[in-house]
Amino acid sequence: MIVPIELTSSQSITYDIMIGFLPKLHFDTKVVIVTNPTVAGYHLQTLLEKISARELHIVEVPDGEVYKTLQTVETILNQLFEYKLDRKSLLIAFGGGVIGDMTGFTASLYQRGIDFIQIPTTLLSQVDASVGGKTGVNSHYGKNLIGAFYQPKAVYIDPAFLHTLPAREFAAGVAEIIKMAVMFDAEYFSLLENADLTDEATLKEVIRRSVELKAQIVNQDEKETGIRAVLNYGHTFAHVIENETDYACYLHGEAVAIGMVMANRLALRLALLSQSEADRITALLQKYNLPISYAIKNIDEFYDHFFLDKKSAQSRIKFILAKGIGNHTIRDDIDAEIIKSVLREFGQHQ
Repeated sequence: MIVPIELTSSQSITYDIMIGFLPKLHFDTKVVIVTNPTVAGYHLQTLLEKISARELHIVEVPDGEVYKTLQTVETILNQLFEYKLDRKSLLIAFGGGVIGDMTGFTASLYQRGIDFIQIPTTLLSQVDASVGGKTGVNSHYGKNLIGAFYQPKAVYIDPAFLHTLPAREFAAGVAEIIKMAVMFDAEYFSLLENADLTDEATLKEVIRRSVELKAQIVNQDEKETGIRAVLNYGHTFAHVIENETDYACYLHGEAVAIGMVMANRLALRLALLSQSEADRITALLQKYNLPISYAIKNIDEFYDHFFLDKKSAQSRIKFILAKGIGNHTIRDDIDAEIIKSVLREFGQHQ
């Protein structure tokens, strides 16, 4: 099963997202696989049996969002220099969204840009993070504020890698799936309400539909100047939560789940979403034991942090909101007091 990315409107970049069993891969160049000890322990041997190259190296970096930093990227770059990679060399991102983001960003920097491919091993990275060329790292000021749009040469999505995924990590990926359904496809949302994702055929179909939705959006808007921003539903709130908790409390998808509930509360206040629709979204998140609440310690500090969000501009906060299930709107004209009143609902005494 192949889903194409065709960025013909900007740079005539095309590549394929391949869903199914990982094929044999041969590269007549130097190749470096970037991974972490957790993924390597479960799956590296499987990958090595599939890959042949003129010269093959492994770089392992620590596991976790807290290590998604410029310092880790510099560590990877130093290894690439040690291996004497040239401009025809290739990086392989083998892991979840953190590995994919850092590997792609490293590829964009090394000798002003070398090729990389994505082999995602988490549900979140398979349905979202590996598709579309967003790369980067976090900083003290916020999530993914340092990075580049840099497209891979290919994406290989093998659902078999998900067999070892902890339930919490799996659920974090489901949050991104729900996000896309709420924004773009009411029928898909209804399917998810009744789907059994422990069934392999159902899971593969859900991955396919999610990737197709993401690909359609990326093909229209690679650099997130328009409709691609809609994929950040829940993220405006989630990124503040992640920053406040030093990326150590919530998985990204968990923070997005809370962020969707917060965004829905704002949409309710603006009469964009009905209570029954908001309840359906919350119920689907709860079906996968995703968190739906967060105690905001300081309302004003939380609000001020919105202005560091990449989507905000000219001192206006841009919110991605559900307009019913299956539709969306982007608003940057919401009164500060309305926003803060919603935040107060998530205060410490909620």
